[in-house]
Amino acid sequence: MANSAWSEKILQLLRRMNNFYLPGSCRSKCWRFEINEAEVGWIHPHVASLLTRYLEVFSPPHGGAVSLCRSLDSYEKRSEAVDAVLQTLRQESSLTCLKGWRDEKYSVMPKFSDPPLMWMERAATSLFGVKRYGVHVNGYTVSDSGEVNMWLARRSLTKQTYPGLLDNVAAGGLAAGVGVKNTLVKECEEEACIPAAIAEKARPVTNVSYTYEDEDGVFAESQFVFDLELPLEFKPRAGDGEVQEFYLLPIDKVKELLATDDFKPNCALVVLDFLIRHSFIEPDTDPCYQEFVAGLHQTL
Repeated sequence: MANSAWSEKILQLLRRMNNFYLPGSCRSKCWRFEINEAEVGWIHPHVASLLTRYLEVFSPPHGGAVSLCRSLDSYEKRSEAVDAVLQTLRQESSLTCLKGWRDEKYSVMPKFSDPPLMWMERAATSLFGVKRYGVHVNGYTVSDSGEVNMWLARRSLTKQTYPGLLDNVAAGGLAAGVGVKNTLVKECEEEACIPAAIAEKARPVTNVSYTYEDEDGVFAESQFVFDLELPLEFKPRAGDGEVQEFYLLPIDKVKELLATDDFKPNCALVVLDFLIRHSFIEPDTDPCYQEFVAGLHQTL
């Protein structure tokens, strides 16, 4: 694929993953989601109208915002009250995202460094546009001659989301109350059978952030990215059934695959960031270099 065509494909991917910021998105119609006047997300008008049935939990939309009732004055009260509403809304045929209920708790807070104000079921987070955090690991090798190759995972065909697509060597969402490094070690062990002694050598290198909308709501996501140089003799193995196969590929092949539909979109962004940081994409040779960097680090 010619360089200009490749770059255009990557720009299309970045636009797709940041379409909440583009003209014509639902952003201008959304209500802010607030807890104690702190903005924690975005709610589509359709969802806001459903929430008016539950005035003991959500105040009516006002001043551009939907707020939790002040009477819910603790982490536990907010979490339990919202979860009860969501359990009821699971019966709504229009809310397809709730059919993928995971029984996974995600923290809700204005910024990652802020104390959580409540937890929310992972499948419901897009209905409220709350910020979701995850950990992604770039697994790679460096040969004696300096050649870099990257390990990629092929997702299981039974995965609830993006079955069969290419993924990073290990990745996972950040559950409520679990730290970033602990999540990294856990996902490496579970998904790729990477021992903790190796996984703990992963280096935190950047944060990839983007916000997109689709029929399930608003996805404001921020991924903590780690680089992990794996020993040349080590081969990841499928552990928990979420991966069907691992591939060790040369960087040119990885770059080529990024411009196809074979990658899980947010994992493609993480790999794109790796290519930029390791100088496989440079400003002198790619005229879209600045657009790439900007698209990978949007403010949530």
